[in-house]
Amino acid sequence: MNDYKALQTFLMAAEKRSFAQVARELSMTPAAVTRTIAALEEDLGVQLFVRTTRQVALTTDGAVFAAQVQPAFDALENARRELKNAHKGDQGRLRISAPTWLGKTVLPPIITGFKELYPLMCFEISLSDGLVNIVDDDYDLAIRISSQPSDKFTIWRKIRAIPRILVAAPGSKFTEMKHPCELSPDECLAYSGESRRESWVLSEGNATVTVSAGKAFSANSGEVLADMAADGMGVALLPGFNIAEHIQSGRLVHVLQGWSPPMLWLTLYYPPYQSLPPRIASFSKFFEEQVTAHMVMIS
Repeated sequence: MNDYKALQTFLMAAEKRSFAQVARELSMTPAAVTRTIAALEEDLGVQLFVRTTRQVALTTDGAVFAAQVQPAFDALENARRELKNAHKGDQGRLRISAPTWLGKTVLPPIITGFKELYPLMCFEISLSDGLVNIVDDDYDLAIRISSQPSDKFTIWRKIRAIPRILVAAPGSKFTEMKHPCELSPDECLAYSGESRRESWVLSEGNATVTVSAGKAFSANSGEVLADMAADGMGVALLPGFNIAEHIQSGRLVHVLQGWSPPMLWLTLYYPPYQSLPPRIASFSKFFEEQVTAHMVMIS
């Protein structure tokens, strides 16, 4: 006996109190409904329904069994529905981890555009500038701006290179610098996921200089570092899109032009799928097509 079908038939009969109505709704014959219920009763060794010529009614055992089975059946139905939706490209749920700034400025219009195409899609967005464990934290994908990942247990998709530039407040002493050696560690505002020091590797042509940053100040937020630099606290090294508005408004200026660090990458990370589920593949393709249009870059 198909246990799932038997329980579905039993619970609907318990609700409708009519085998004929159950037959219509499940596209079965009344005789098939009767046989299914009889087989379930034989399997359980109890009578679940009292049959009359007009209707059926639950026995005491049937009512107890229905009350116990219904929550488990509902959970099974939800799991079946979510699994089926997960393998459709136009519906289902996406759990996404994204950097704070990108999640607040770039991601909303992209999700709005995707929802217009696929209105049955649902989203859960978590914003964090730190790294996440995409498997343990149960994300479908993570958007990150970083160097090439070293985690061999995830897969990733490079979207585009992200240049970084050195910025400081206009009129500050930092705008007069000609060489990175003029920077002291106290004046370099470090970006660190753990709020620690970092090293800036800056190159101009064949020349390369390593600068220690974060002795006096570090943060795991590009927004905080941009604001601190704009207030004259020092020099920050940030992705061009992160400080585009500050540059355009005149709050920050590009310093030590010509000296640049290695590029970062805007990347999509995934759990180790054998192949991307359709809903994730659909969003990834749309994100890649749309993200450049929504990112104002300064390089």
